[in-house]
Amino acid sequence: MIENIQNIVAFGMPGGPEWIIILIVAVLIFGRRLPEIARGMGKSLSEFKKGVREAQDDVTSVVDDDISPIEEAEAEESKDA
Repeated sequence: MIENIQNIVAFGMPGGPEWIIILIVAVLIFGRRLPEIARGMGKSLSEFKKGVREAQDDVTSVVDDDISPIEEAEAEESKDA
């Protein structure tokens, strides 16, 4: 049982020579389309980051709007009392 787990762990992330082989195979398969694919992935990543940033802005604006001036005044009055 332990030997099986060790064998699975032994096949982890590829090292330097394996990445070079993977890169060569990718260039052979995709050829001229590789820059277009990379460009598309870059645009997708930037759109994803933009969406995450907008979601964070929405959450912070909701939290900021949730605390109204009336609630702030009531909180100050309860501190004074």
